[in-house]
Amino acid sequence: MVAQDFKSDQYVRFCPGCGDHAIAAALQKAMAEVGIPTHRTAVISGIGCSSRMPHYMNTYGFNTIHGRGAAIATGVKTSNPDLNVWLMTGDGDCLAIGGNHFIHCLRRNVDINIVLFNNRIYGLTKGQYSPTSPKGFVSKSSPFGTVERPFRPAELVMGARGTFFARALDADVNLTVGCMVAASNHKGAAVVECLTNCVIFNNGAHNWISDRQTRADHTILLEHGKPMIFGQNKDKGLVLDKNFNLQVVTIGENGVSEADILVHDAHCQDDTLHRKLALMEGPDMPTALGVIRDVEEETYDAAVANQIAEVRAKARIHNFDQLVESCEKWEM
Repeated sequence: MVAQDFKSDQYVRFCPGCGDHAIAAALQKAMAEVGIPTHRTAVISGIGCSSRMPHYMNTYGFNTIHGRGAAIATGVKTSNPDLNVWLMTGDGDCLAIGGNHFIHCLRRNVDINIVLFNNRIYGLTKGQYSPTSPKGFVSKSSPFGTVERPFRPAELVMGARGTFFARALDADVNLTVGCMVAASNHKGAAVVECLTNCVIFNNGAHNWISDRQTRADHTILLEHGKPMIFGQNKDKGLVLDKNFNLQVVTIGENGVSEADILVHDAHCQDDTLHRKLALMEGPDMPTALGVIRDVEEETYDAAVANQIAEVRAKARIHNFDQLVESCEKWEM
């Protein structure tokens, strides 16, 4: 299968230069790589720029109402477990009005793939601050700067006992494809946070890490089983200090060797280090990209199917006729 198989014939209405174009292309490439046919794939969304995605995919799709995509996607997956279900959502759609559905989808570990577009702004409704906008952010709805502290998606995912979290950048399509493929292969609720740029209302939201000249020094690509090394010259790494805090060191200085650098374990059940990695911020620490957490737990849809099978095996009544016969009878 190729990416073209997953493209619909609809005109793409993202603004020119919007990061959502790159995410759409990555999604189509990821689906082709996963190889699940279009008739076994469903793309669900709520409302927002990112939520236009079902229209651009040659799959089953459902553009639902604001914030309710996770609830609909849960129903789709539990009623038809064979479908590969994707939820397209944004920082407003997912973390504001849809926040309750989102955290319970994670808690239940429903086997769906959640692509969370994070541009730190409400784009479709023309530029209000969102739950991920930084404190002090000036927008149409916060002309003097928002006084609210933002959500950090990774923290929310792990707080809800999420089993998979990855982060990608719209400017790096190959990385985004890799994260999406890993999410699709994961059994359970898989969240891929895509850092996207809104050229109209929040241009440059992720410039600190998206700039090609400095990206290697400002980001670290985490890969399971590999040392946490980064930098333009691949000479920087992460270690834990005596207080169990992450620290950037330079290989070759102060007796530090590559053997001292932490090795990434995405499959560790304890999320303590995963959380620390996901919450790293500049200018002192690099932003973590790639698959940060990927652990196995029973999925909600599998648990429901197993429960139904168990109840059926123990039941004395297996059809409607037997149900009628089991009822009390009176002769008149």
